[in-house]
Amino acid sequence: MLSFDNEREEASVFTKDQRYFQKVERKKVTFMSLCLFFHDLSLPFLRVDMTHRFRRDLTKSDAEAKMSKQKLQQRMKEQFQKAMGGMPSWAETKVKKKNKKKDDSDDDEDGDDLMRKTGNFVGSSDSLPKGIIRIKKCLHANNDRPSEDRLTTVQFHPSAQVVMTAGLDQSISLFQVDGKTNPKIQSIHLEKFPVHKAQFSVDGEQVVATSFRNKLFYIYDMMEGKVIPVHTVRGLREQRVKEFEVSPDGESLLLTGTSGYLHVLTMKTKEVVNSMKINGNIAGVAFSHDGSKVFTNSEEGEVYIWDMRSSKCLNRFTDDGCVSGTSIAASKNGQYLACGSAAGVVNVYSQEECMRQNNPKPLKAIMNLVTSATSLCFNPTSEILAIASRADDEAARLVHIPSFTVFSNFPMFQRKTIYRAHRLDFSPNSGFFSLANNKGRAPLFRLLHYKHF
Repeated sequence: MLSFDNEREEASVFTKDQRYFQKVERKKVTFMSLCLFFHDLSLPFLRVDMTHRFRRDLTKSDAEAKMSKQKLQQRMKEQFQKAMGGMPSWAETKVKKKNKKKDDSDDDEDGDDLMRKTGNFVGSSDSLPKGIIRIKKCLHANNDRPSEDRLTTVQFHPSAQVVMTAGLDQSISLFQVDGKTNPKIQSIHLEKFPVHKAQFSVDGEQVVATSFRNKLFYIYDMMEGKVIPVHTVRGLREQRVKEFEVSPDGESLLLTGTSGYLHVLTMKTKEVVNSMKINGNIAGVAFSHDGSKVFTNSEEGEVYIWDMRSSKCLNRFTDDGCVSGTSIAASKNGQYLACGSAAGVVNVYSQEECMRQNNPKPLKAIMNLVTSATSLCFNPTSEILAIASRADDEAARLVHIPSFTVFSNFPMFQRKTIYRAHRLDFSPNSGFFSLANNKGRAPLFRLLHYKHF
């Protein structure tokens, strides 16, 4: 948390007419609560500096050097809707959604319109062949606004053709994905808040963002154009909030704590309702496809399976041949569990066998990385497992499932394009694949086998 330390700094923010705010020092209100996204509507005279480089594109003339918070929120909403060609279905009010559900045929037409807007991807897909994957390199997902520092997040929106990037430059950006121009929709700047991780809510209406050094995190409400700081969480005694996962039902966040603790936080009340603990430190967390179970990989190479409802450990086993665990991922079809290690080996297990046996054997040990396997991600059809290491350039591979063989033509380019990958993601129907790298770019690839976004 940041506070004003002296009168000189206070004078740079407050005018003589606003002596009221000099009490802020004693109350230790954070700097963010006085900046762009101040959410107390009882102070309408607070005006935002629009000359900041992240806000210039929201102005219509030089006369708008200062703007009220309410007007800025409205301008952000207008800009977002304009870029999306209107209010997207995932950002409509609940009333409108209920009305739309009355006519299933209307929903089908909306889906067809979405596909026509950004590519002719309508069709069906047969099973993915192994060996060589049909792939096309596109313009970087964030080409319209590259990051000035390392990217830590890339994620596709769950229902719209939108991708999000975030990173150490203290910003979160949204882009429309068409593979050709990928225009920017919106960027927000979080003062003194390098983003460690950002993730969409299940309904796609919000973004949760965490940083590195404290337990403050933010919720970006895209419908309202608001960024809401969450300063404290009832029942949470951790000094920082860094790693987290959103549950598949969207009801809770799973926060990774220190000393092996996992905390279940409700999205509605923002309080901890359950905690679980493993031996050692947590290296990775993954939900089962239905959200009923949680898989955790420890730095000591042990895998734990938890029941989300009762918070009881259902099984525990040692990852075969692993000395130090680094990552974990569960397939969307509920069949596979992938565990990464510091040696670069990725073991793929049957989830069913992991539940039944105390010493399950992997279906395959993938040994195509020579440095620590730090990122794992199954595609939505569970036909591809993307693996990567942030310890080396071009250390990313696409593995065919169920043959567990690496596609020989990825990566294969005349010059470096991937660099060091820090996060991986597939679009909702596997039509696109992207990575967040250390150069502030999000390389984007079109997977031609899949006809839908």
